[in-house]
Amino acid sequence: MKLSCLKSNLLEGLNIVGRVVPSKSTLPVLANVLLATDHGRLKLAATNLELAVSCWIGASVASEGRVTLPARLLTDFVSSLPDEQIEMSLQPKGLAMRLVCGRYQANIKGIDAEEFPRIPEVADATTYALPASVLRECIQSVVFAAAPDDTRPVLAGVLFTLRDGALTLAAADGFRLAVRSAELSSMPDEPLSMIVPAKTLAELARLLGDGDEQVEIAATPQRNQVLFRLAGRAEIVSRLIEGQFPDYQKIIPRSHTTRAVLNTAELLRATKAASVFARDNAMIVRLAITPGSDDSLGRVQVSATAAEVGDNAGEVDASVEGSEMQIAFNGRYLRDALEAIDAAQVGLEIVGPTNPGVLKPISETNGYLHVIMPMQINPGR
Repeated sequence: MKLSCLKSNLLEGLNIVGRVVPSKSTLPVLANVLLATDHGRLKLAATNLELAVSCWIGASVASEGRVTLPARLLTDFVSSLPDEQIEMSLQPKGLAMRLVCGRYQANIKGIDAEEFPRIPEVADATTYALPASVLRECIQSVVFAAAPDDTRPVLAGVLFTLRDGALTLAAADGFRLAVRSAELSSMPDEPLSMIVPAKTLAELARLLGDGDEQVEIAATPQRNQVLFRLAGRAEIVSRLIEGQFPDYQKIIPRSHTTRAVLNTAELLRATKAASVFARDNAMIVRLAITPGSDDSLGRVQVSATAAEVGDNAGEVDASVEGSEMQIAFNGRYLRDALEAIDAAQVGLEIVGPTNPGVLKPISETNGYLHVIMPMQINPGR
């Protein structure tokens, strides 16, 4: 195996695949990244057995071959090199890769590529193509709402649905629900529904761009593996989560008694300020909604109290329909939801202080909603 490539290209590829390399594993080869020549390019791949990421970079290949090298060591060394051409050659003895870049050189010992786990293939499956920018926006709008652990496995994933010309993603962790839909110009007749691990979609979102690039998606007929392909430059293959995602439609309130329309950025700023104090009181942030009069707007007061450090309050002008209302939310959940809304104004709909609140962007083109469970508080808390 002998080839040369630009240091910048190699480092970019290593950073793409290196994120899935496990920090600890009983299999030493999982700490390595696979390097393999592939039709005049260099393929890099890494896996943690649940998620595999591959990418291809341009290279001048003199002879074919494949090997695995320690991911962290290789990445740290390459990042320290000058931005020049790197000559790489696999030594016939000891599976050591020799790297030469300008006046720098190194020999890095590897593990036989035959020990690297086989990356699953997704074949004989319907392929869907989505705009990368649309998919990224949808992922970023919901992925943070998935459960951070596998206590309930289905909640550690995102329900990914393609049906009736629309993409819908939904994530919930038992305390909040985020749903984002986007209309698509074309779509195969066969619908697709699967639960994708949130970590997989988070990695995918990091690779997606803003342009017109198309992302190809294919899931195995058994719905146990999914492939995301980015225009031949990168691929993600992930296991899918088995189980039944909760019927989230039953969670969404269908009516409200109070509705406030506010400036999104101002409500976010007030929430961040209150969260500073809420940190010492279970992240409780209170919202007091007051309707306006004939000649003045209503307002929403955002406040937090912590007995040992103090309290704060901020007010945001709002157009309020309905009765006066008070409710408390987890400040982090409220902030996460507001940061995911890219509309200038947001609507907050509430049934009562013990019912879920709903946040919706005031936008005809943004099919997004966020449901947050209220926090129960004592009157003196």
